[in-house]
Amino acid sequence: MFALISRILNLSGRYKSRIQAAFLCAFVESILSKMPIFMAFIVLAGFADNTLTGKTCLFVGLGLLAVVVVQTVVHYLSDRLQSAAGFMIFADKRMELGNHLRKMPMGYFTSGNIGKISSVLSTDMVFIEEVSMSTIGNMMSYMLSTLVLAVFMFVLDWRLGLIAVIITLLASLVAKYMNKVSLTEAVERQNQSENLTDAVLSFAEGIGVIKSYNLLGEKSDELTENFKKSRDVNTKFEQKMTPWTTGLNILYGVGIAAIFGLSVFLHQEGVLSLAYLLGVLLFVFDLFGPLKALYGEATRLTVMNAALDRIEAVLNETELPDKGTAHIPNESSGSPEICFDNVTFAYQDKEVLHNISFSMQKNTMTALVGPSGGGKSTIANLLARLWDVKSGKVTICGTDIRDVPLAELMEQISMVFQRVYLFQDTIYNNISMGKPDATEEEVYEAAKKARCYDFIMALPDGFQTVIGEGGATLSGGEKQRISIARCILKDAPIVILDEATASVDTDNESYIQEAINELVKGKTLLVIAHRLNTIRQADQILVISDGRISEQGTHDELMAKAGIYQDFVNIRKKSSGWSLA
Repeated sequence: MFALISRILNLSGRYKSRIQAAFLCAFVESILSKMPIFMAFIVLAGFADNTLTGKTCLFVGLGLLAVVVVQTVVHYLSDRLQSAAGFMIFADKRMELGNHLRKMPMGYFTSGNIGKISSVLSTDMVFIEEVSMSTIGNMMSYMLSTLVLAVFMFVLDWRLGLIAVIITLLASLVAKYMNKVSLTEAVERQNQSENLTDAVLSFAEGIGVIKSYNLLGEKSDELTENFKKSRDVNTKFEQKMTPWTTGLNILYGVGIAAIFGLSVFLHQEGVLSLAYLLGVLLFVFDLFGPLKALYGEATRLTVMNAALDRIEAVLNETELPDKGTAHIPNESSGSPEICFDNVTFAYQDKEVLHNISFSMQKNTMTALVGPSGGGKSTIANLLARLWDVKSGKVTICGTDIRDVPLAELMEQISMVFQRVYLFQDTIYNNISMGKPDATEEEVYEAAKKARCYDFIMALPDGFQTVIGEGGATLSGGEKQRISIARCILKDAPIVILDEATASVDTDNESYIQEAINELVKGKTLLVIAHRLNTIRQADQILVISDGRISEQGTHDELMAKAGIYQDFVNIRKKSSGWSLA
């Protein structure tokens, strides 16, 4: 319990002083909360001893009023400090997580971790920020109240105090084992929350495919099973905790009965006065109330602990190193602008590229062709340093890209892929992402070069039209042209192009091709090629198969010898619908 409080304090960072101040307020409030009982004891003691006067009653009344006022103020301050701190801490944590994810290699986002990230953001962080601070504040109040009441029992009689301490220690021992069970179940509970989030995301994202293949029943069953499993896991959690909470309640009952019975016995023996007996009657039923409430929070604490573990697990994932201080020279001094030197790459333990070596001269076009899954996209992603090579190196103008700050590297590269993602924002802002400080005239000019100005101006709000998330309100060709406008505005010297016309309709193809022609003027171009007319124009063609460069040369050179490329081209000539993929 104290370890978790320490963990929360370490997590709180610059808001640590607010939480400590909240603890102080909780301490004061815990003392004030028992003052009415103490004052009632004074009144009853005076009544029992026949010493009660009107003046005493007046002072007690004024004291109660003062206690209520101060307690209200302290409670307000405590809530204000701890509740606000929770939201402030996790506002910072979300920014920290966003900054951390920005530096992660792309492989992290393709290995089933999307559900985990969503669950951490939507479940774990929300639970802690809404529950943790108030829970911890209450815990401090409960612990201090228990201490105050136990001390008062010792004041009444040391034997009564001893029973209170024994019951408290036994309760803490039971709670220790209860927390172990709760922690195990809490981990399973939070993991199932992640699985459920993953299942919901998968179902929502794939609803089109699910409907088209009439799999609604099957996939709905899969989602339903996850809901049922979440229900079962939560029910199991409560079932495992019930015997322990019942045991604690029995222990509290035994403690109350023992103290009450002993106090009556001591009164009969003349050891405990009537006034003190009345004091015991006032305190005994509230004696273990704070302790009961304290361990009643145990389930929240264990869930909180599991949630913290999951948050820290994501934050502790290894980032793509970004400590480079080198700079890419403006001129290559005769060296190839881009060079892959004996590059090997693996997704976790699976090696997918083997000793890849080639170079690209400035302002030339290199086309990557070959069977699907051969490694073409991986080569393009390594150039953009979405991942790091396992061995070998990738250089630009003789400088290893790992030695260059990521921000500077990305200024050198524009990327256009078939699958375009646009943000739920205005078209203007989606284009200006390529150059945030661009003028309005520069944005409009980029749109004209990308052949999207006319259709944008035809929209109700023109460039200020807000598009759906992912560009859902635009056609594929329109999204593609906006993404190309973004790259034209960026004006990076290196362009990576997963041929954008491969999966669009004929009407859009000509516009996109014109936009691409504007984009690649005076650029060094790496193309993942799908169409023969694109491949013919390349200064060099690399045939990528099974993670290796199987063939290399110009179109004419590769056609002059039997091999994968010649076979592809011959098949293409026989089938107008064929494409290199």
